[in-house]
Amino acid sequence: MPKKTLKQLAPSPARLKRWGALDRFGEGIYSGNLWHINRYSASMAFFVGPFVAFLPVPGQMLIAALAAIRLRCNLPLSVGLVWITNPLTAPAIIYLAYRVGALVLGVPPGMPAFSLSWSWLSSELGSIWQPLLVGCLILGLFSGSLGYFVINNLWRWRVGLQWKRRKLARALASDRPGALRRAPGGQREARDNRQRTGT
Repeated sequence: MPKKTLKQLAPSPARLKRWGALDRFGEGIYSGNLWHINRYSASMAFFVGPFVAFLPVPGQMLIAALAAIRLRCNLPLSVGLVWITNPLTAPAIIYLAYRVGALVLGVPPGMPAFSLSWSWLSSELGSIWQPLLVGCLILGLFSGSLGYFVINNLWRWRVGLQWKRRKLARALASDRPGALRRAPGGQREARDNRQRTGT
């Protein structure tokens, strides 16, 4: 996975400072290794972010930040990916999580009509929290593992492709006339070639 693409996707330290969600960690949170992108930090961030996004708890950005600090993975990607769940996607995600949890626990899947409000949560959460929690954990583990697997393998594929291109470029460069060969007497051969061609 190209670093430039991931850097464009990740929120910048300035944007996270404007949100203010990470201020309680101090100024040190906005600098250091937590902002570098490599195969491990990107792959683990794509596990942490989606997993935390499916947790049915408030403060998901803070939880993702703590997990990123603990696991030493890319902090802005981890925090930014929790926005998989947002006011637009939350109803569908909660319904899907409940259905998955109900299927696993063998509960009749009769979920009451969902409404993103405190009144709905206070009146209905007591009857659905077990299948909802189980479903959220299952979907979080699945989406986080999928994110880790995809990014890790895309990164390896990309690095392998770049290595093959470099190897091919080196091979083509060494086949050119007058190229300096890395062999005993290679400098003499290159000098003889230049004398023959008059350069």
